[in-house]
Amino acid sequence: MAGQFRSYVWDPILITSQIVLMQFIYYTSLGLWIASVDLVIRYSPSLDQIFSYESLGFSSVHGRVSMMAFILNSLTCALGLLYFIRRGKQCLDFTVTVHLFHFFGCWIYNAQLPSTITWWLLNIVCIGLMAVIGEYLCLRTELNEIPLNSAPKSNV
Repeated sequence: MAGQFRSYVWDPILITSQIVLMQFIYYTSLGLWIASVDLVIRYSPSLDQIFSYESLGFSSVHGRVSMMAFILNSLTCALGLLYFIRRGKQCLDFTVTVHLFHFFGCWIYNAQLPSTITWWLLNIVCIGLMAVIGEYLCLRTELNEIPLNSAPKSNV
């Protein structure tokens, strides 16, 4: 593979560590966003806000603010894709993987599949935002000019 610009080597340790890192970024930033918005509306943070699909909804201020935290978390995780994944082609893969693990976490936490349309729509929107913005940011950095000559120019 000497003729290719970038050769890909199957590295399961790298991929696994990137998945773990993105999960860490997802839940850490989501916890910080939820704590921040709960501080604004004077509500005590709860693990239900992360894993319980019943706490999300348009009918209460608490539900709307929790949904806002999930949307803001998608933007934060897109930055995580930029700094730690760095490949536009892999943004959708890592985004779906993060949300798939979140789906399983919600399923285990509630002991049943999420059954509200709000939870499903919110996660679809979050997947779309995180993947599109992450891919845009990664492609923007991938398309930067590559300097061919690093030596300083001399006036001749």
